[in-house]
Amino acid sequence: MSLAPGRPSQPVFQRSSSGDNLAVLGFSTVQRPSTANFLGTMTGRKSYAPITSTPANQMQLSQESTQRRSSVYSARPSAGFGPAGHMSFFATAPPQNGVPTDPRRLRDASTRQQMGQELMEFLTHRNFEMEMKHSLSHKTMTSPTQKDFNTMFQFLYHCIDPAYKFQKTIDAEVPPLLKQLRYPYEKNITKSQLAAVGGNNWSTFLGLLHWMMQLCKMMEAYTTGGYDEACIEAGYDVTADRITFQFLSDAYKEWLSIEDDDDDEEEAKRRIEPHVEAMAARFDQANQSNLEQIKALEAESKALQEQIDELSKSAPKLAKLDETIKVLEEDRVKFENYNQSMESKVEKYHHRADLLQQEIEKCEQEMREAEDDRNELQRRVDEQGISVQDIDRMNNERERLQRGVEATTQRLEEAKDRTSKKEAETGGKLDELESFVQKYNSLGYQIGIIPATAENAYGYDYELRLSVNQGPNFSASQLGASSQQMMESDRLLADANNGYQPYHLLQSDLKAAKKALQDLRKAISERRNAALEDDMAKMDMLDKTKEALDDKYAEMDALGHRMRAAQEEFEKTKEITNAQKMASDAQIERMEKELGRMRAGLTESVQLMEQREMGTNLEYEQLTLRSSSLREELHTELERMLNDVIKFKIHIQGSLEAYEEFVAQEVERECEEQEVQADEMEE
Repeated sequence: MSLAPGRPSQPVFQRSSSGDNLAVLGFSTVQRPSTANFLGTMTGRKSYAPITSTPANQMQLSQESTQRRSSVYSARPSAGFGPAGHMSFFATAPPQNGVPTDPRRLRDASTRQQMGQELMEFLTHRNFEMEMKHSLSHKTMTSPTQKDFNTMFQFLYHCIDPAYKFQKTIDAEVPPLLKQLRYPYEKNITKSQLAAVGGNNWSTFLGLLHWMMQLCKMMEAYTTGGYDEACIEAGYDVTADRITFQFLSDAYKEWLSIEDDDDDEEEAKRRIEPHVEAMAARFDQANQSNLEQIKALEAESKALQEQIDELSKSAPKLAKLDETIKVLEEDRVKFENYNQSMESKVEKYHHRADLLQQEIEKCEQEMREAEDDRNELQRRVDEQGISVQDIDRMNNERERLQRGVEATTQRLEEAKDRTSKKEAETGGKLDELESFVQKYNSLGYQIGIIPATAENAYGYDYELRLSVNQGPNFSASQLGASSQQMMESDRLLADANNGYQPYHLLQSDLKAAKKALQDLRKAISERRNAALEDDMAKMDMLDKTKEALDDKYAEMDALGHRMRAAQEEFEKTKEITNAQKMASDAQIERMEKELGRMRAGLTESVQLMEQREMGTNLEYEQLTLRSSSLREELHTELERMLNDVIKFKIHIQGSLEAYEEFVAQEVERECEEQEVQADEMEE
């Protein structure tokens, strides 16, 4: 574990897409203090630049050459530019409890053949045999050996984390690495299976290798910008991020390459200036298409503004036309409704006309019979000898009666016209009343107040029943009925001589129903308010529970990290203790042998051995004191070096924050200048 204190939070820079203003930035913040005495007695300063661009490369301080390097993927939030930080690829959801089911058809021979072919092509293109010094045969993907799997796994993992070193056996190395990679099916793999790869369990390991191959391809595509277009389509422009990151990487490497004794600020400015110019050129190239698009949009906006000005001149006429169109549209709707009602009436009257035509034919038949009777009577009159004066008098009387009949017929037609109009109006009102009653009952069924046994009715009958006659029946069985019977069954009349009264149509008490509905509405409103308050209280409780769970999960993760660190420390201590024990045993054996030889010649050199023993004890005490003082000096030197490193890191962060503030000020100033220029151009 590192002895350095916790890393401070990373600054979040606001991204600016205007790259041309970065070319004219000053170098007041690009200053590096002297680092001649940065590492004390060390003769040179090592570079802090990362070796590669893989996510597993982390800056480390190595105390011993044999110390093992730990490569752990951390799910920390990214400090990238943009409106929201991108999450790490490995920051996935926590694994599920239990053994997950692999949805891939690994037992299918065709699937295994396809995976093996893709994996073989990937290894061939990446020079697997030359780097690993191990050859693969055509049977490797069907019946591999343990060494084949070990080499393929190490090669694929080195593609992900090139700096990792395998030091233990494969069954001890693989499980923690799979957990770090967040392999979704790592619980399906046991140490016993890792120790004997092949046979029936080969499909599981083939799926693992294929998954690692896909992960390598995805990381390579991300590094080379293969997902930039997808990010742009999703609304995230990463071009400025890549340009800024390239500038910071190149400039930082250039800054680190400057010698420690070189404190010339002009030299630092001169060496950083090409990187600033390159970044400005990249921003100009990236913004070129945007500038052209802005020019085209400005031209289009100007043309549209001219069209708007031209159209605004004819606004009163257009408003008048819109009003006329609105009135005509309302008239059209009214005429359509009127035509529909007239069509229904036309069909009704056509049916009546057919029945009346039958009555007319019957009347014509009766008229012919009456004509025959009249002729017979005329013949009889002639036989009786009526005079001409009597005939004239009779004709005059008939003409007078005929005129009276015609006047009465005309008045009857006028009365029929007025009656038909009133009938049509009354029928429309009655149809409208029926639709209102039907809509009311339908809504009552939906909200549960109809019938009286419904949930919200509480025993009250809210249903409206419209009492209307069925109307005349023009079927064949009633063709001979009298007109009085037809009038009695008319739909628009309560009886033969009277129309409807309100209590005839609706027999329910509307005022009582209205009051009951108002009471029901008030009760429902109270229940709704109570339910909303209860829902808000439950939502607050749910939010508090979620926050508490998040805190517990965070504590559990921290305890897990501490447990793993303690376990690693225990393993290291155990190894050191075992090594010391073995060395002590060997030393004890050597001393016992030497003691035997000393006992053989004890009678001759007792005094000499006592002197040597005293000298050895003195030397041992001196060495013990010297080792203690040396350990304290090394510990003090190590603490001083760590403090210098931390101060250097804090200095870099402060310089970057100052540089960011300077860039933000320059951007604001340039925007204000552009706005002023734009205002001057508009004036």
